[in-house]
Amino acid sequence: MNQMPLFETPRLTVTEFTRRVRRLLEGDKALQDAWVQGEISNFSRPASGHLYFTLKDAGASLRCVMWKGDALRTRGMPLTDGISVEAHGKIGLYEPSGQYQLIVDILRPAGEGALYAEFMRLKAVLQSEGLFDPARKRPIPQFPHKIGIVTSATGAALRDMLNVLRRRLPLVEVMLAPSLVQGEEAPSALVAALQKLNTLYQPDVILLARGGGSIEDLWAFNDERVVRAVAGSAAPVITGVGHETDFTLVDFASDLRAPTPTAAAELATPITLDDLAYSLQSRLARLDEIIARQIAERRQGLTALDAALKYYSPARRLMTEQQRLDDLTRRMTRGLEARFALESAHLAGWRDRLESLNPLAVLRRGYAVVSRPEDGKVILTAQDAPAGSNLRIRLAEGSLDVNVIRNS
Repeated sequence: MNQMPLFETPRLTVTEFTRRVRRLLEGDKALQDAWVQGEISNFSRPASGHLYFTLKDAGASLRCVMWKGDALRTRGMPLTDGISVEAHGKIGLYEPSGQYQLIVDILRPAGEGALYAEFMRLKAVLQSEGLFDPARKRPIPQFPHKIGIVTSATGAALRDMLNVLRRRLPLVEVMLAPSLVQGEEAPSALVAALQKLNTLYQPDVILLARGGGSIEDLWAFNDERVVRAVAGSAAPVITGVGHETDFTLVDFASDLRAPTPTAAAELATPITLDDLAYSLQSRLARLDEIIARQIAERRQGLTALDAALKYYSPARRLMTEQQRLDDLTRRMTRGLEARFALESAHLAGWRDRLESLNPLAVLRRGYAVVSRPEDGKVILTAQDAPAGSNLRIRLAEGSLDVNVIRNS
């Protein structure tokens, strides 16, 4: 009779088992930062932009995948079946098919390993000295007057940069310090060209550039002497070495890295002639606006001052006093007229009263005044005029001399 086991081995699904294997593989640090050398086979570049291939040697094969973002850096490499490469990446497991694969982030032709190792060693040394510190990088002038170029006098890179500078900012002065850009003598030539520009020409910015090539072709720009010359340049340096995916040590030491020589020329002229023309037109329009506003404000101020001047002007006061005089004159005239009317009324009243008391008025009613001619004494009674007396009778019109005949 067989005895049943006390603890039964747990059963895993295929997915669970695969995930455990994946965790084991991805947990090995050595497999997460590995360089693998082999020959490419089954190479494929689908529309997604990812790269799929197999690395093999005489004894084994390894499936590889390189995602699109990393694959862009391989442009210019002749990736076909049969070429030997060195691939850097980390191991991973593709669960749907249960196959492990190398996820590649760097791919280079075989044989570049020693140069790359020297590149990394020198980069670490220079970086520890602070030559690559972002804090020491200087801003590129917005409107350079003088631009220095260090490159080959016969290369296409120079022609491309000059075309860009001529198109974007034809006013800028350009000085070329020709130099070798490849070979054993290139580093010393590059250093001399940089020093010459800084000493004799004193540009506002320097372009250090050359076209693309292999790591061996670009090695002069990884030379320690050139890197230190770039870091010590009096003028800010823009590097445009190789293609967009190429990085050299001068790129880390420069004040600004451009992906290509053409891009370096563009970065050196952030303000173009068209920008200047537009800026000038905008400033002129703004100036016209400011001047128009100032004129309007000054005119308004002058109007206010003119109004104040007129308010305090003697002419205005004279006009006011003249108006006041006219008003007083009218009031005086009205007063005099009223006074004249009143006095005329009084005078008419007195005239009427005098008329009523006038003896002539009494005489006109048929009365007469009798007096003695000799002394003018008025005769009031008959006894005052005895018979034979001569009397004078005053009538309303004229007088009569009479003789009293009889007195009764």
